[in-house]
Amino acid sequence: MGYEPISVFDMFKIGVGPSSSHTLGPWRAAQRFVQSIELLQPLQNVQSVRVLLYGSLAKTGKGHGTDVAIELGLCGDDPVTFDVNAIDSKINDIAAMKKMVLGGRHEIDFDPTEDIDFLMSESLPFHPNAVTFLAMFSNGESVAETYYSIGGGFVVKEGETTTGKAQVQLPFPVDTAQDLLHWCMKTGMSISEVVMENENAWRSEEETKQGILNIWRVMHECIFKGCHTEGYLPGGLNVKRRASGLNKKLLHQTAYKDFAEWIEMIRKGGNDFKYTLDWVSCFALSVNEENASFGRVVTAPTNGAAGVIPAVLMYYVCFCNGHDEEKIIRFLATASEVGSIFKKGATISAAMGGCQAEIGVSSAMAAAALTECMGGTQKQVLMASEIAMEHHLGLTCDPIAGLVQVPCIERNTMGAIKAITASQLALQSTPDFAKVSLDAVVKTMWDTSQDMNHKYKETAEGGLAVNISLALPEC
Repeated sequence: MGYEPISVFDMFKIGVGPSSSHTLGPWRAAQRFVQSIELLQPLQNVQSVRVLLYGSLAKTGKGHGTDVAIELGLCGDDPVTFDVNAIDSKINDIAAMKKMVLGGRHEIDFDPTEDIDFLMSESLPFHPNAVTFLAMFSNGESVAETYYSIGGGFVVKEGETTTGKAQVQLPFPVDTAQDLLHWCMKTGMSISEVVMENENAWRSEEETKQGILNIWRVMHECIFKGCHTEGYLPGGLNVKRRASGLNKKLLHQTAYKDFAEWIEMIRKGGNDFKYTLDWVSCFALSVNEENASFGRVVTAPTNGAAGVIPAVLMYYVCFCNGHDEEKIIRFLATASEVGSIFKKGATISAAMGGCQAEIGVSSAMAAAALTECMGGTQKQVLMASEIAMEHHLGLTCDPIAGLVQVPCIERNTMGAIKAITASQLALQSTPDFAKVSLDAVVKTMWDTSQDMNHKYKETAEGGLAVNISLALPEC
């Protein structure tokens, strides 16, 4: 098997918006750089740090908050636990004082306008999302390290052959959909059961289950917050939040006190098609409005596509009797396995593959998860995933002003609806007669990524990004 094992918690990471590749990845890279230089000399010996952003990180870094993430990472803050409400104040303090506390322990001079370089015309060959950190020590020595944010919050240091994750021997190694189907047919296990057996190689089953439920907690808290927050998104596009207004309209402003009561109110509305459709859109909008506001989200498998899987899971919880912990665990376990197949065989980075690599993959993951939870066979699960991705092939990434807002937020609603439709089609079909396999779609997605013009890969240099003229404030 040629690929590094991927866990559920690699595909689903808790972090901060708006982008897993442009925000979470650089944040993690900055943290790793601080850890790395500590192995060379004490932090107290560091005199200065400079940051060089290349390729897509440079071109859309401002809109994605790359500079913000790097500053917080260099300060030693963690994206899982850092108070998102304190981001603005901390970044403003660094800009005003022109100083930062490296690793949270050693103060250095740092002027973001001078010490973070956006090299718009330069790119490194390994991956479009590259960042180089330079540190000078008081004894005259220096160190430079380059990191690549390869999508979904995954980070690779230049010279590494893996993401640095500990190697394990999985009982059921899976690189392709055919591998997965082989193990399912051989053992009689469902896809989620295969996943859970593999997760035992890293930790106990109870730890895995609690970890997955924690992922779900962050997801539904994000949905709930997004459905109850009004106003406009940051960044200058003046995009109005819609989830809150839609939530009020659908519930006729009925009172409730918490998430559990809210779910019950939604359920009482019935299963009318239009009502259900509106809620799926509302769920997806809420997550990505939070994501665009530097809120806490779960990469699923990326931040730009973070609303698809939570929206489909909420659809399952609210309208398909899926409000049960074991069912939720099954859903997310299945989704993660399909996501890992796309990561191994293609990409989950929009900078490499366009939006098909984000919304397309998330839709395929959600379709598979819903199909298993609705009683589909292993072959129907894979068929649902194939259908969902097949109808996202070629989808470009063309964010207006480099912000994860237009068309990104609405695309999450489309990805969620397509996932549900793909699941329904698969459940009513006989996979043995299918003309296209999931592995064929994965390969086709990668081929399409290779052929796609670079300006349609998260650079904001093509498509809607250049055809929609909007007056934006100076960065």
